[in-house]
This record gives sequence, structure tokens and C-alpha cells, in this order.
Amino acid sequence: MNINALMQQAQKMQKEMNKLTEELEKKSFTITSAGGAIEIVIKGTKRIESIKIDEAAIDPSEKEMLEEMLKIAINEAIELVEKEFEKINAKMTGGMKGFGF
Repeated sequence: MNINALMQQAQKMQKEMNKLTEELEKKSFTITSAGGAIEIVIKGTKRIESIKIDEAAIDPSEKEMLEEMLKIAINEAIELVEKEFEKINAKMTGGMKGFGF
């Protein structure tokens, strides 16, 4: 394979990676956590779209527990987006690591 063909293949892969990344960024993912008490919708850009908290989970005397549940739910949402990106990365690189997000 000559260098020109290799460069064309790399450019094609880059375009495909950009396309798949753009598609991921447009997607929304929903995470339900804390036994359904918290629902988070996150975009593929890792931006939170919405947070819903069941009224039963809102107890002023349990503020710290609610904060902890919220932190866990947000981290789960971010992990979901990262796993989706890893799938795209694995598809494009044949499982090789190296492209960060």
C-alpha cells in the first residue's frame, strides 16, 4: 500500500469518526438511579439536559443522602456516555485505545 492510499484511508477513517462523534453528541441518554428516585437526561456531549427527583426523596433532614444519590446518578450518566464513545472508538480503531474524549 502506498503512502497516498494510506493517507486517503486515514482521512476516510477521520471523517467517519467525526460523523459518529457528531451523532453521539446529538443523542440523549436517560439514567434512572436510586431505585427510580432520580432520573437524569444527559446529552452525548456530557451536558445534563434535565434532572427529575421524586418528591418522596426530598426530605430536608436527609439532604446529604439526596446529594449523594444525585452525585451517583450524574456519574452513572457520564459513564453511560463514555461507554457509548468507547463503542464508537472501538469500531473505528478495531479495539485499539488512543482517542480520548
